[in-house]
Amino acid sequence: MKKTTFLFLIVLMTLTVSAQNITGHWNGVLKVSGIQLRVVFNITKTDTGYTSTMDSPDQGAKGIPVTSTSFENSILDLKVSNAGIEYKGEYNSDSITGTFTQRGQSLPMNLKRDSIEKPKLIRPQEPVKPYPYYSEEVTFRNLKANLLLSGTLTLPEKEGNFPVVVLISGSGPQNRDEELLGHKPFLVLSDYLTRNGIAVLRYDDRGVAKSEGDFKTATSLDFASDVEAAVSYLKTRKEIDKKKIGIIGHSEGGLIAPMVASKSKDVSFIVLLAGTGIPGNQLLLLQQELIGKASGVSESDLQKTHEINSAVFDLVIKCNNTDTLRKELTGFLVQKLKESPDSQKPAGVSDTDFVKLQVDQILNPWMQYFIRYNPAPALEKVNCRVLALNGGKDLQVPPGENLPAIKAALLKGGNKNVTTKEFSNLNHLFQECKTGLPAEYAQIEQTFSPTALEEIVKWIKLK
Repeated sequence: MKKTTFLFLIVLMTLTVSAQNITGHWNGVLKVSGIQLRVVFNITKTDTGYTSTMDSPDQGAKGIPVTSTSFENSILDLKVSNAGIEYKGEYNSDSITGTFTQRGQSLPMNLKRDSIEKPKLIRPQEPVKPYPYYSEEVTFRNLKANLLLSGTLTLPEKEGNFPVVVLISGSGPQNRDEELLGHKPFLVLSDYLTRNGIAVLRYDDRGVAKSEGDFKTATSLDFASDVEAAVSYLKTRKEIDKKKIGIIGHSEGGLIAPMVASKSKDVSFIVLLAGTGIPGNQLLLLQQELIGKASGVSESDLQKTHEINSAVFDLVIKCNNTDTLRKELTGFLVQKLKESPDSQKPAGVSDTDFVKLQVDQILNPWMQYFIRYNPAPALEKVNCRVLALNGGKDLQVPPGENLPAIKAALLKGGNKNVTTKEFSNLNHLFQECKTGLPAEYAQIEQTFSPTALEEIVKWIKLK
């Protein structure tokens, strides 16, 4: 599911005049949810005061202006109002001691003039070149969308005829390694499969890295057409056993795989890694509740959040006209703000801007599609063999609700070649973990449980 990061919006910045030398580059590290994000403020003196920009190197953002700044009595105060961001700190020669706040959450972040290098992450499972197999950079075209997708095809040997899998990443823009939080799950998975005699095609999501297209406007249905294009490409390769083309989908990819398999006779098996079996609106509500509880959110706050989100999702499901839906969502959220003046609306953000931000997120094409989508009908049409795996500590796609729903839909459609399995100590990324909270993902050195990897290969090789 969606990975949470701090959003830096492009806005203007003004600065009050100060005699102290605040100009230059100020470097800090923001630690949030197990992630370390470097932040750089670049302050320049002008005739009327100062002008500044902000960089977020780890998010690929550079030269971002800020809304407003004051520097008085050694206190630096920067605001990005429509994102609910404020940084406030005390200047002391070559350092600034302060706090970064966004949407009610405050985190310490100190700045200094020296550049900061992030500590090197330890990822012992990542393969190191040279690999003991053949690897090739490839491109293939999605004719429906008229875009070119770029990826990597790995083969156990350069010559031969091999079973193959296409890897489908989870939600959010990701490259061919499904890179997130310092991990590369698809690189590890691809390496393990190829070393065990199974070819793998993994590719950058549309609009990401070397692939063409616009990720922001795409839905799961659009991503399914990219997978169909990948399957068609593999059929052109002489090294591929055309009768053994499979799909492995993680998270949203586990929702997309049945969409493709239900319509294609070319797909001989699918593996669902934390795939969904219940409607999107139900999954999001359940996800919010489980993560909230594990994070220590009070029952009363969880109940309020559930009621509001449930009502919002109902509006999305009932209304297909975007303009009408925008009006209904805006009216509903404005009323909720009036009823709850103590809500977690960020300080310095107007009600109008806050509501617009929320409505825009809900009206994102991907979000609308996901909220409305029920995976059961597609699952009922899947005739190939299916392996569905889940981590017992998965708080994003909980196994107790999704594995039985997946199995029930497949059996209802007459598919008896179904295997489901829950790994008690694994999280959503199939890491061995303690709590299952997303905050743990980056802190865990393991990228993909060896037990789960073995299970996948063993099952694929059954036939």
